[in-house]
Amino acid sequence: MMNKNNAWILVLVLIGIPFAYAMYLYPYLPEIIPTHFGANGKPDAFGGRNSIYLGPGILAGAGLLVYALLANLNKIDPKRYQKADDSLFWKFGLFIVAFMSCLSLVIIYATAHPGVGISKMLLPLMGIAFAAIGAFMPKFHQNYFAGLRLPWTLDNEDNWNATHKFGGKVWMIGGVVLALIGFVFDNALAAILFFSILTLMVALPIGFSYRMFNNGNKIS
Repeated sequence: MMNKNNAWILVLVLIGIPFAYAMYLYPYLPEIIPTHFGANGKPDAFGGRNSIYLGPGILAGAGLLVYALLANLNKIDPKRYQKADDSLFWKFGLFIVAFMSCLSLVIIYATAHPGVGISKMLLPLMGIAFAAIGAFMPKFHQNYFAGLRLPWTLDNEDNWNATHKFGGKVWMIGGVVLALIGFVFDNALAAILFFSILTLMVALPIGFSYRMFNNGNKIS
């Protein structure tokens, strides 16, 4: 049965998959490969083929850091919330690592196949990830590291719980919409719509939390 003690094995496996894929592709890569993609989905920067490991390296480091933070949240959170669900946080950290690895695979594939529009893969993946984060949100108890850490949510537990319940619904619905945008629309238009809706997904829970604070932390 998976627990926090042996989850590190899965974390290392997930991080290793993109590197294995990059190593497999490396002999077949040209000397110059794309290293960055613009809003139109086309490469706009290039480097040597060793650059194939750059993206996975950065994302692997970020994933390890996030997992280590979330897996030890109860030890390092200054408020030391007793209600914090330790199992939930390390599982959320595992999800973040899996997302980072999938993101690495998409970047590696697009790097090795420059004719493929990266936005058609990247935007739906990000939308699904946001929807999954929305599913986690209502389960988060107050803490300083994961969730909507606003002045009003950190100050009042009722505000935190209500905001995360509302925000979870917004992110789940918004994530599905973002994924569909990535499939339906192309390049620059998809990017504009994507970031516009993402801004709304962030703004709505903030507005909800502030309104509840002004109402004496009661839902009107």
